[in-house]
Amino acid sequence: MSTLEPKRVIALMSGTSCDSIDAGLCEVFPDMSVKLIKGINYKYPEHIRAKIFQLFRQESNIKDVCMMNFAIGECFANAANVLIEEFGRPDFISSHGQTIYHYPFDEKLDGISLKSTLQIGESSVIAQKTGCMTISNFREADIAQGGQGAPLVCFADEKWWRGKGKNFAIQNIGGISNVTVVSRDFDTFGFDTGLGNIIIDYCTRKFFGLDYDKDGDIARSGIVAETWLECLLQDEYYFLEPPKSTGREYFSPQYIENALKYAPSEPKDIIATVTALTAKTIAQAYERFIYPQVGIHEAVICGGGAFNKTLMSMLRTYLPDYIDLTTCEDYGISINFKEVMAFALLGYCTYYGIPNNLPCCTGAKKRVVMGKISY
Repeated sequence: MSTLEPKRVIALMSGTSCDSIDAGLCEVFPDMSVKLIKGINYKYPEHIRAKIFQLFRQESNIKDVCMMNFAIGECFANAANVLIEEFGRPDFISSHGQTIYHYPFDEKLDGISLKSTLQIGESSVIAQKTGCMTISNFREADIAQGGQGAPLVCFADEKWWRGKGKNFAIQNIGGISNVTVVSRDFDTFGFDTGLGNIIIDYCTRKFFGLDYDKDGDIARSGIVAETWLECLLQDEYYFLEPPKSTGREYFSPQYIENALKYAPSEPKDIIATVTALTAKTIAQAYERFIYPQVGIHEAVICGGGAFNKTLMSMLRTYLPDYIDLTTCEDYGISINFKEVMAFALLGYCTYYGIPNNLPCCTGAKKRVVMGKISY
């Protein structure tokens, strides 16, 4: 392995909520620390974003997937070029892409595994339109070793929080919620706890015509329908033992519409209840799968959910009093761009041939170097 040197990396990703392409120019150092120089939220063009949601809803065909792979690649390149115009070319680009399907199940056909994942946003398009080597497709190598290809950010969480003298639950609340447990004397582990903002955003759009519940204001004005909440909490995903991961394929519009058949009549009560669902499933995941193994001193909230004051207040209520509730901003890591910083680090490791999955989080048989390189 060549001697590690600091690298300037533009990292690109678009999460389950698909609200924008998050692009960040980062400096990654040999000690695996990452400094965000500048981050931007680059909006997808309106019709491209609508097409992505058609892919999510499976209202599309193979031609649409083919075209959108290249179109999203161009959008990612455009986002990177905004930063390149200001700061010049980085050493390389690290792109997570846009997940359109994630199938982490041990199904077989003719004895061949069908476990799979698909992130689109063609890396060759990004490389050609930016003039930068591009590292992409991180999840596949982990799946090829029997893992779930998720959650991947655990690798960065371990590098950034281990050695700080406490036992942490690093809780990301994006479209889906996932946790990494980083402790003083226990191997790091992590899993998707379940719903994050997907159902909140869906219901906010459906009933209020807004993309999201800003600051949790609508949820705060409503009353949690406890009977409906208890019904929603019975979903089998929440009882599955880790390692486990999930996504829009499971918590689909059809899933949400089925759930809404039993919802209260008052829309603001619906928003309050699905916000409580996200908070309660996180708290219950800790009770079932974390506390029996390791005591937690602090829960560090990351992702868009950290801006939802009502969700944060509900988390405070549902979590034990002895657990401190903070955000990653308290550790100098941007809430908006934490995942971008994590993928800058993952790309850095790919560049140097350093294994960058955590089998204890993904279930893979062994450590592997994830990522493919496009010149």
